[in-house]
Amino acid sequence: MRAILTYHSIDPSGSPISLDEGSFRRHVQWLASRRVQAVPLDWILRVPPERDAVALTFDDGFVNFAEVAWPLLRHHDLPVTLFVATDRAGGDNRWDGREQRGIPSLPLLGWDALVRLVEKGLTLGSHSRTHRKLTELDDVALTEELDGSAAEIERRTGVRPASFCYPFGRLDGRVHRAVARTYALACTTELRVLGAADDPHRLPRLDAHYYRSAARLEAWGSGGFRRHLWVRARARGLRESLGR
Repeated sequence: MRAILTYHSIDPSGSPISLDEGSFRRHVQWLASRRVQAVPLDWILRVPPERDAVALTFDDGFVNFAEVAWPLLRHHDLPVTLFVATDRAGGDNRWDGREQRGIPSLPLLGWDALVRLVEKGLTLGSHSRTHRKLTELDDVALTEELDGSAAEIERRTGVRPASFCYPFGRLDGRVHRAVARTYALACTTELRVLGAADDPHRLPRLDAHYYRSAARLEAWGSGGFRRHLWVRARARGLRESLGR
């Protein structure tokens, strides 16, 4: 079974974007056991479907990534991609200037810190320039969010990003095509494991928030793991449909 596991913030708030430090340390310990092969994001589709493999991603670029997550991942030689909204570096995650209900407002890494992490081996991906809902933008603004972000990461770090993460998971055919023109692959918020022939610009991921309970992630690939994932995916789909 192959999958992409995604995190946002390592903090004790219990919010939908949060995982507490103790649970994250347990995840790292399990990943470091090599029970499942941890590979860079751009390798995951090259792994045969019958193999157990995982790619790690973090969205947004919170300061607590550098303080808590990165030292542990680097110590255990676990590859990770950090998706950053380039114009928001050094700010916070109040994307539209307001608090999000149930979501803590947290500081984001600035460019000096991001560059230092890249120099130590971190891979950066794009999360657009400003973390706007891309489906609501006209073509000119959409291009600037996508191409402008990639150009800024390259200018700052010397490395052109190969991967993208859709803000809020929002995409349609037009956004999908625009992303495919700029990036080699892109991640969504669709909650499932990778299939045998997934579109590289519509990659699903597993949200680490759902694996806070002890041994939940460690049951990787089992019948119980798949049932838990199915229930979570159904519940998320229902919430999203009611929200619309």
